[in-house]
Amino acid sequence: MALMNRRRWLQNAATAALGYLLRPYPLLASAPKTEYFPRYVDVAKDAGLLAKTVIVGHENKDFLLSTTGGGIALFDYDNDGWLDIFVVNGWGVKDFPKGQEPTNHLYKNNRNGTFTDVTEKAGLIRHGWGQGVCVGDYDNDGNLDLFVTYYGKNVFYHNNGNGTFTDVTREAGLLQPEEHWNTGAAFVDYNRDGHLDLFVSNYVAYEHGLTLYESNPALVGQQSPILYGVAGLKGTSNFLYRNNGNGTFTDVTKAAGIDKATPTYGFTPCVGDYDNDGWPDIYVADDSTPSLLFMNNHDGTFRESGVLAGVAYDANGHAQGGMGADSVDYDGDGLLDLVKTNFSDEIPSLFHNEGKGFFSDVTIPAGLGGETSSVKWGTAFIDVDDDGRPDLVIVSGFIYPPGSGQQHQLAKTESKLILLRNLDGNRFANISARSGPAFSDARCSRGLACGDIFNTGRIDLVINNLNDYPSLLRNQSPPSSSWLLVKLIGTKTNRAAIGSRVVVEAENRRQVQEVRSGGSFCSQNDLRLHFGLGAAKDARLRIRWLGGAEETLEHVPANRLVVIQEGKGIITQESF
Repeated sequence: MALMNRRRWLQNAATAALGYLLRPYPLLASAPKTEYFPRYVDVAKDAGLLAKTVIVGHENKDFLLSTTGGGIALFDYDNDGWLDIFVVNGWGVKDFPKGQEPTNHLYKNNRNGTFTDVTEKAGLIRHGWGQGVCVGDYDNDGNLDLFVTYYGKNVFYHNNGNGTFTDVTREAGLLQPEEHWNTGAAFVDYNRDGHLDLFVSNYVAYEHGLTLYESNPALVGQQSPILYGVAGLKGTSNFLYRNNGNGTFTDVTKAAGIDKATPTYGFTPCVGDYDNDGWPDIYVADDSTPSLLFMNNHDGTFRESGVLAGVAYDANGHAQGGMGADSVDYDGDGLLDLVKTNFSDEIPSLFHNEGKGFFSDVTIPAGLGGETSSVKWGTAFIDVDDDGRPDLVIVSGFIYPPGSGQQHQLAKTESKLILLRNLDGNRFANISARSGPAFSDARCSRGLACGDIFNTGRIDLVINNLNDYPSLLRNQSPPSSSWLLVKLIGTKTNRAAIGSRVVVEAENRRQVQEVRSGGSFCSQNDLRLHFGLGAAKDARLRIRWLGGAEETLEHVPANRLVVIQEGKGIITQESF
């Protein structure tokens, strides 16, 4: 299909946006939300998250690498049923005293509201410019493995199943022959063979990361020119590695057509079945260049369709400073929609899925037009009031962290959390000011990961803050609505069920979510899926396993975790 010209594209986008506002919503109740507001409190220090993420810049100059990094992951590394926390750390342009070098941190959930730093015991001490993280069970042994991206060369850890990890980067064929500025990553079974493959995004060319501007007295005390963007720097391509099924991977970037896309400045991949054909597609949020959408051709190859699909640019045809991304069916029509966070003075992008892989930019009519402060990074759709309509959380942070380079003071005033309530499946409203003290704190944030950390049936938030401690946000005023937490275990499908879809129907509402590796901003959410059920006491579940099988479960009771194994139905359920 030939690409439509820009004028025709804009006309179609405007028409689609108008249709979006006027169309009926048969599966969404028309009554407005009640006046419930959460109360999120940062409990990180009391919980034992006591290591800072360190980014050390130059004394009087700025460099690009000090602006990125900061992924975070929630995953149950020891299979005890409780989420643990992995925090990606940074580095600096200096020598650190022996024993004081920054490292990533793994915090074990003690199941009593506190965590223990087990990084050294787990074999995860590592120094360098950490960027992002994702998890997946690449060998289907029932233990979640860990992939960490770096400015330089990535590291792949095999979970040994005894609380420790082994670096198998070289043995698995994932040791890069050259150094790259790796950023986001996601495990994805793109060929549906039951073995998780790996997608890795890249930012600008490696040589630009630590480039400092030459000494110039005119720049002392001023913002570095690099603050104004990466335009003109050399772009990069993404990587795709196929799982060979024997513990090794093969680089299929070229064979799969991933390298055909024009070089961009890539940050976060967000995997989802965007055209409802049963095969995973890959969206990539790009900075200052058109974002990419790799559509799955079902034959081991992809076609890049970002412009044609309507997700490469905003509604005005402009490329944006894309950072993070998430995907969910926020309006109950059975199609996965997309959100992308962008640079300061740019609004986030909300793309409504119109079907068959085509989207409309509905950011303005959906009420997101006022969100321009600071740079937006991690993001997630979460149902904070459990009414069955996913709300939207966004973390922000100034481009340079406190204490780095020129120590920009704007970082103290502009970088706050944003919480947008889903009003009716059409529009969102900013309720940040009424969502607890954590939403008033000014931090320089990057990665965001969401999940039920304390096994209460509610969603908690963990945020990676640069040159600061992590944030652990717990809702101390949870709603009274019902909920459901769903964990999938694949058999023919990959063991972690990544790429499988759950459709929940309750109270005349339909919700769609998929088990996803990666997303947010270079981060990893809980692989268990949380659904708000409103006043419903049970729900109907339809599972579409990535392997192709489908199952329907009737009258699944609310307010519990249900574990569903492919071909066996519910194998365990637990009330919290």
